[in-house]
Amino acid sequence: MNKVVLIGNLTRDPELQTTNGGVSVCRFSLAVTRRFANAEGERDADFINIVVWRNQAENCHKYLKKGSKCAVIGRIQTSSYDAPDGSKRYTTDVVADEVEFISTRNGNEGGESAYVPSESKPSAKKETAELEEIDDDSLPF
Repeated sequence: MNKVVLIGNLTRDPELQTTNGGVSVCRFSLAVTRRFANAEGERDADFINIVVWRNQAENCHKYLKKGSKCAVIGRIQTSSYDAPDGSKRYTTDVVADEVEFISTRNGNEGGESAYVPSESKPSAKKETAELEEIDDDSLPF
């Protein structure tokens, strides 16, 4: 089984690219704080490279920025390539299946706000005023 669940903050703005076949791919790095403090009482962080594909890649590029908090569910993938100097380089990335926006470009908290700009959301008072009261005796349970 190869499954990773991470929550952290972006260390840089997401970079969006398009493959030759027209598929969107977004890359960013996530700083994930370790659970326990070190000998000096500070909590270290790991910096993990994330790769997101297709529509989710476009959403990440559009709504996330450096410092945004997000949760990522995916898998670890390793690969290698030949560097221009002739040496072999190895990479380890998390390929995201799901990305949940915890804080967004406009600073709102909550995953739902990442997909819907705040100005297009109806106010809570308006939604409440439109609800009709239901008699408890008419409920099937």
